[in-house]
Amino acid sequence: MEYDMNELSIEEKIGQMIIVGLNTEGAIKHLEEIIQTYKVGGVLLYKKNYKNYEDMIKLINRIKELNRTNKIPMFIAIDQEGGRVNRMPSEFKNLPAANKLAKKSNEENYVKISGDITGQMLNRIGVNMDLAPVLDIKRFPDEHAIGDRAYSENIEEVSKYGIEYMKALQNNNVISVVKHFPGHGATKKDSHFRLSKINCSMEILENEDMVPFKNAMKSGADGVLVGHLKIMNMLGKMPASLSKKFITKYIRKKERYNGLVITDDVRMKGIRMRYGSNRVIKKAFLACNDIIVFKYDNDIQVIKDIIKMAKDNIIEMKKVNKSVTRILKVKEKYQVRDDEIQKDDEFVDKINKEIEEIRQKVL
Repeated sequence: MEYDMNELSIEEKIGQMIIVGLNTEGAIKHLEEIIQTYKVGGVLLYKKNYKNYEDMIKLINRIKELNRTNKIPMFIAIDQEGGRVNRMPSEFKNLPAANKLAKKSNEENYVKISGDITGQMLNRIGVNMDLAPVLDIKRFPDEHAIGDRAYSENIEEVSKYGIEYMKALQNNNVISVVKHFPGHGATKKDSHFRLSKINCSMEILENEDMVPFKNAMKSGADGVLVGHLKIMNMLGKMPASLSKKFITKYIRKKERYNGLVITDDVRMKGIRMRYGSNRVIKKAFLACNDIIVFKYDNDIQVIKDIIKMAKDNIIEMKKVNKSVTRILKVKEKYQVRDDEIQKDDEFVDKINKEIEEIRQKVL
C-alpha cells in the first residue's frame, strides 16, 4: 500500500514523527488519546506493560484496533536484545547477551541464529520495530551501561555480528534500528542518568566507534538511533541527539545516509534534567530527527506546541515532509499493518526449544 503525503494534515505528519513510550499505567489508560487524538506514528512497549504473553497480545491488538481509524498503520516498537535487556513475557525463554553469543560464534553463528529467533518472535506477536542491535564497542566490564550488550572489543567483529543480526531481523519483516550512534562504548557514564561525554578526537571516533554504524548504514540499516552523547571535540556540550549540525551535516551529508534518524528516549533522566521534560522534545524536532522517542509523562500536550511550531514554520515543514516521507517509505517496505494478532502457544513451545538449544551451548 502506498501512502499519499498530500492527504496528511500537519497534525498527522507531526504524529508520524513520534513514538511514545508506554512506561506508566497512565499511558495505557490514555492510549485512546495518544493514538486517536494525537495520531502518533508508533508506541514503544516495556515489559511492565503486560503480565504475560496473553496480556501482551491483548495490548498490541488494542493498539492496532485504536489506530484503524487513522490513515497510517503503527510502528509497534520494543528494545529486545536478550541478556539483561529482555522485554518478552515470562512464557518466552531469554536469549543470551550479545557478548556471550559472539564469544561462541566461532563454533556456530549463534548471533545470526539469535537474530532470526528474535525476528520470528517479534513478527509473530505483532512487533514490527526492534531498537537493536547494539553496535557500540565493548570497552568496559559486563556490568557497564553497555558492557555485555556489545558484541566485542574488536571493531570488525562488532560490524560483522551487528550487521548479521540486523539482517536477520529484517528478513523476518522486523525493522532494525541500530544503536547508540556515534558510540556509547566511548563513554564511561550511563546516558540514562546523565549526559555522557565522548572526549576522544573526531579522528579516533570516526576510525573506531563510528565504523560499525557506517558499515551498517551502507548495508541497509533502516534506522539509526542517536544517543544522548556529547562529542566534546565536535559539538561541545550539545548532545548528538539534539544537534542539527550533527544530524544534517554529518549523518545526512557526510555519510549520505537517507534512512531513519531516531532519538534515544528524550525523557531519560540525564537529558530531561538538563533541558526540561517538554523543552527537550521541541529541541529534538528542531534538530531534524525523523522520529522522536519519549516516555508518556502524565500528558503529551507538548505535541500541541510542536504542531503550532510547525504551523508557524519554526519547525520547517520542508524538513517535516522529508522525515514523514522516510517514515512512510519504511512502513511501506515492511508492509506495516494494523491487523489483529492471534495467540499461538505452539509457536512459543517451538521457539523456546530453539532458545534452550542456544542457551545450552552458549551459557
